[in-house]
Amino acid sequence: MVADANPDRTPGADSDSASAAEHARQAGLALPTLQEWLRGQLGPGEIVEPDFLTGGTQNVLLGFTWNGERLIYRGPPVNKRKNSDTIMLREARVLAALAGSPVPHPEFIAVCEDLDVLGNAFFIMRAVDGFNGVAEVPPHVQSDESWQHAMGLSHARSVAQLGNVDHEAAGLTGFGRPDGWLERQPGRWVGQLESYREFETWEGLDHPGVTQIPAWLEERMPARQHSGILHGDCHAGNVLFRHDAPEVAALVDWELSTVGDPLLDLGHLLASGHGHQLPGAPDKAETVEAYAEVSRWDVTDVDFYHVLACFRFGSILEGSKARASAGLAPESVGERLHARTLSLFDQAMEVMG
Repeated sequence: MVADANPDRTPGADSDSASAAEHARQAGLALPTLQEWLRGQLGPGEIVEPDFLTGGTQNVLLGFTWNGERLIYRGPPVNKRKNSDTIMLREARVLAALAGSPVPHPEFIAVCEDLDVLGNAFFIMRAVDGFNGVAEVPPHVQSDESWQHAMGLSHARSVAQLGNVDHEAAGLTGFGRPDGWLERQPGRWVGQLESYREFETWEGLDHPGVTQIPAWLEERMPARQHSGILHGDCHAGNVLFRHDAPEVAALVDWELSTVGDPLLDLGHLLASGHGHQLPGAPDKAETVEAYAEVSRWDVTDVDFYHVLACFRFGSILEGSKARASAGLAPESVGERLHARTLSLFDQAMEVMG
């Protein structure tokens, strides 16, 4: 299956996933209308065995069979954000661009930009045979730390393969603004946190890292920067692994992808795994080494990207707390991800020394 994993996945997330599935049902997705649209794109067929997926709490995911093939509908949250439709179209574009590349990803099938069809943009992708790296780990993997170790190394190498893709040759010119991208990041995420003040019910974020982390990043900005595709949310919960080998089957949930400095994905691997890994997962040095074996980029400044990833990741997750305070997301999700934000900021401060 293709799972739409949360920006973070921690104990207690299963009940949140059930809430997400119910949220999706409440979206009132018009299956007859979707079926008619699919016929216009794929030819004769019908939606069989529709099933709302419970891998995440944000986007609406519907698995279904079409002429014997398992496909996935992916649409924005029930309570759409201002940029939800744009995000769907960006995800579709990057998946289409990765066709034929060595990067493991769900195969893009079709996209709908016409909001009159279902009221939102959406796209269709082919389902992937694999298990979620956090929520669905099968018993034979749970009991084999050597398998877990190999999975972690494969994850790092897959992310490095993504960073190696020539984004212009793949047709992603204009997908992001790579010039000066890294310099903009500290201020970008300070601004993200400030934007949550539009929710008057949000109490704010009380942590010294709110000011200390961006100051540290500004002082240690790498002289050499890189341009490439980054996934933007490549933690283990957004990966499907093969059942028959400790290898990545697909990187999923591409809504934060852009063109910028791909080394930030290495930082995400480190930030997201801290304290949330399987027992046999590779440590920081091994993860960096596996990435470096494949990547065309120098990883000397890895600590900078690690800290930036913590700050970016935490700033994004805090948005769930802000939305939950206004009744726009489940309260349990908001509280859990707020705690994760604090943990990520703590982690950044630890790396900063």
